[in-house]
Amino acid sequence: MKGFATINYFAADLTAARDWYTEVLGVPPYFEAAFPGQPVGYYEFRIGDYQHELGLVDARYAPPGAAGTGGSIMYWHVDDLPAALQRLLALGATEHDPIRPRGDSGFVTASVVDPFGNILGIMTNPHYLEILESTGRG
Repeated sequence: MKGFATINYFAADLTAARDWYTEVLGVPPYFEAAFPGQPVGYYEFRIGDYQHELGLVDARYAPPGAAGTGGSIMYWHVDDLPAALQRLLALGATEHDPIRPRGDSGFVTASVVDPFGNILGIMTNPHYLEILESTGRG
């Protein structure tokens, strides 16, 4: 494996999910896709320093068992974890796991459930910052 490429979140109300994530991320999706004769079934955003991809998929296209909260959490690095968490909660997410230090080396996580049932993880990640700095972007 070479690195994170795309994560997909499923939503029964794809338009509402698109609007919510546009507000959260501060940018609209750069790509959308639909099958002929069907409404848009997929939106994709590019996010952050490395332009990682977040895809929103109409829940009709979810593989069995994929929609709804699951056991895996993808964490996005944020510079101000308390502020990011409060903003997500103010925009209608619900707390999934509170701010939680992970040892004493600076890794701190939190997660929310978005209004569409997906777990969205956020964290302060010293390793991410080290890699960012090594590329001259930090």
